[in-house]
This record gives sequence, C-alpha cells and structure tokens, in this order.
Amino acid sequence: MTAHDTDLAFALLAATKAGERLDRLRQSGRWEGKMMGDVGDQAADGYLQGLILGRYPEDGLLSEETISDTARTTCSRAWIVDPLDGTKEYSAGRHDWAVHVALAIDGQPVLGAVSLPTQGRLLWGVCVPGEERSGLEGPARDEGVVLRRGNDSSAERLRVAVSRSHTPEWVERFAEEMNADLIPAGSVGNKVCMLLTGEADLYVHQIGLKEWDTCAPECIARSLGWHVSKLRGEAHLYNREDPRNHELVVCPPALQDQVLAAIAVSGALGS
Repeated sequence: MTAHDTDLAFALLAATKAGERLDRLRQSGRWEGKMMGDVGDQAADGYLQGLILGRYPEDGLLSEETISDTARTTCSRAWIVDPLDGTKEYSAGRHDWAVHVALAIDGQPVLGAVSLPTQGRLLWGVCVPGEERSGLEGPARDEGVVLRRGNDSSAERLRVAVSRSHTPEWVERFAEEMNADLIPAGSVGNKVCMLLTGEADLYVHQIGLKEWDTCAPECIARSLGWHVSKLRGEAHLYNREDPRNHELVVCPPALQDQVLAAIAVSGALGS
C-alpha cells in the first residue's frame, strides 16, 4: 500500500457517486435545457463539497461552482474538482460530459479520477514519480477497452481532439501543420480520455480553461506517460490564487517537439 491509496479510493468514490447522481437527475425528466445544467452543476457541487470537507477538513478545496476561498492556497494539500465538466453536453442529453476529482500537493498534481457516467467509464491515475499507475473501471473494461500509454503512437493519421464550442482558429492551422483531422467533442476530461482510449491522438487548447478542467485529466495522462504542458512546454502548477489555466497540450512524448513547433507556427503564442 502506498501513501496515496486512501486518497485515491476516496477520489474514485467521490467521482463515481457524483456522476451517478447527475445521471439520475437527468433521467428524472424534471428539467431541461439550461435549467438542467444549472441543477446538475449545483447538485454535484453540493455533494462533493460536503464529502470532501467532511472527510478532509484541513485540506484546501477548489471547485468550479463555488467562489474560491484563497485561504486554500496556504494548504499543502488541495482537492481540485469540476462537479460537471461539459454542462452544455449534459443539458443536451449527450454522453461527452464528466466529473473530475483531483488532489494536488504543494502545487503539483498527484492523483485524479474522471468519471464518464453515461459511457460506463471511470479513469484514474497517480502521477507521482516512481508511483505512476492508472486504471479503467466500469463496463468499458469488460468490453475490452484498454488505456493507451504515451509511447503508443501507432496511428496512421493523427486525430486532434478539439472543443465543440471553444475552438480558436489557430487550432485548424495547427492541424494542417500536423497533417491531422479534427475530432470535436465536449468536456476536457472526455477529450483527454479519448486520447487514452485510442479515439484521438492529440489535444491542444487555449483560453477558457481553469485548474478544475485540467488537473484530474492531467494526472491520468501523466500516469500513462503522456506529455502534458502549456503551449510552450512549461509544466502546470495547481492551487494557485488565480486558477486560470488557459493552455493545455496532451500528446505522446515522441511527438512533443513536433507538436510544440506546430503550435508556434500556427500563431497560437501570439494570440
């Protein structure tokens, strides 16, 4: 047993139960459209807030749906959660939405869980150097879905996971430089998981992201040996006073230099 086993088990439980609640709320048929999204956001946030603060009262907590208390930045340990990543997709009855639960220690991402309830997938990872491990739970595993490691770059033509609603023009130029196809989808967690399950090969994004969007997916990707960084290659830090985390690159390490060069040529760094 490692020092993070208890925290990981908690993250898996929290992400799973919040996802189940969200799925039941949507299936109830009581709300629709934007109201459905608002109800889901608040219900999942309230559940996770109570669960985390009840179990770990001394830890910091950063959630998308609650005004941030900057006192959390004085805590060594901080839980970073997105109760409903992909609210628009959730409201529209789609399957590309997720629940993120992650733990950062001293600003570094340590472990994370991403629940994709209506896809039957729960992905998790521990990315502490020397302790890297990952997993896939749910029906998807029984169906033969296997998580792809970062050194598996066997795709004949690259596929870039992109946002359905927040894709800047430079991403199209980037895809041309990489000779790649664009695969639009919702939820940051879902798009990163698409790479890990073989449905896409690269993910690049700029503007609109926060720490709760990226922390859990980053933990899982890094646990499998994928490169994760900002657009110039710098590492992310977490539990900062300003949680804006606009830049995200996830790709196989073998393509890191090519991807970062294509980003620079695309004009993203000057936008």
